[in-house]
Amino acid sequence: MSVYLDHAASTPLRPQARDAWLAASELVGNASSVHGAGQDLRRLLEESRERVAAILGCDPIEVVLTSGGTESINLALQGLWWARAHGRSAIVLPEGEHHATLDTVEWLVRAHGADVRPVALDPVGAVVPARFAEALPDAALATALVANNEVGSVSPVAAIAEEAAAADVPLHLDAVGAIGHLPLDFAALRGTHRTPSGLVALSMSGHKVGAPVGTGALVVSRHARLEPLLHGGGQQRGLRSGTQDVAGAAALAVALELTAAERASEASRLRALADRLRSGIRDIVPGARFLGATEERLPGHIHVLFPDALGETLLFLLDRAGVHVSTGSACQAGVAEPSHVVRALGFTDRDARSVLRITLGRSSTATDVDALLAALPEAYGRAAASRARGAAHS
Repeated sequence: MSVYLDHAASTPLRPQARDAWLAASELVGNASSVHGAGQDLRRLLEESRERVAAILGCDPIEVVLTSGGTESINLALQGLWWARAHGRSAIVLPEGEHHATLDTVEWLVRAHGADVRPVALDPVGAVVPARFAEALPDAALATALVANNEVGSVSPVAAIAEEAAAADVPLHLDAVGAIGHLPLDFAALRGTHRTPSGLVALSMSGHKVGAPVGTGALVVSRHARLEPLLHGGGQQRGLRSGTQDVAGAAALAVALELTAAERASEASRLRALADRLRSGIRDIVPGARFLGATEERLPGHIHVLFPDALGETLLFLLDRAGVHVSTGSACQAGVAEPSHVVRALGFTDRDARSVLRITLGRSSTATDVDALLAALPEAYGRAAASRARGAAHS
């Protein structure tokens, strides 16, 4: 038995996206070439870009195709930093951001003298617009998650974008974890602003919506000031030089369209499965605590604190039983450490080591939920006993 309940880390490749990738991969040429073969690829590339733009609510020219979320976030944050207004050095950074953001900002601080203005989250892990606004004056740039990748809480990003525009600060939104579950319209979030401030960049990753790993996009407003990280052929408005991945673009377009078409029905189905799973966990472990928002949250996210067990031990024991979950983000190179998100919510290091993230997705079924609930009593009992022995010997 193998039950996959870690869709926030990566969700299965869609067969339709695979087929689109394979079909495009059979075409020979370079989309920047002027001969007929190259122009055939160019047409497919630009048609795919238009389809991606239609789903993301932006102009096709604003879609910069990338290798995924990490590259998109780095291009947004570093690009905005290098293009910042003279004299500005502060980066507005909510607590609990993804490590792709945290580590990029840390590098800008260490290597280039950036300052960080942290913004505390509310008790469920969402960004509070008023707190965000207090940190904005004269900042070089600001960033925020649309939805927290660990606890699943959704932030009021429309209000956050308005605050950034009012303060004349460029804003990047990390939509990597949210794009598979929430409709996002870049133009609507940006509003009528025609300046290099407010929402100017939005990042996403293909493998979170069933496209191949190595695909993604950064939406960059045509009004933004952004310095590129890669230089060469000047492709994609000069923001991301290099031979463009036509097959990846075709697969990404298909995956995004299917995601958008299924989004409403999938959200309802996943909420029902998540409710069933939460109820079952409560019955098995009455002391378990569910973190994150109760309403404004991603529909398939469950983040649960087991006060008497190590999350790492629970993960291992559930994995031995064929049930695959996580303790948090998969982007820490397999290194187990206390969840920085849980600590940002005011919990202790002990609590931050006692959590599991269970994320449902397109392939999740009631049978999967039942399999986890069947494996949990023994796994929790053994994990709790292990922690108790460790405490006794410490």
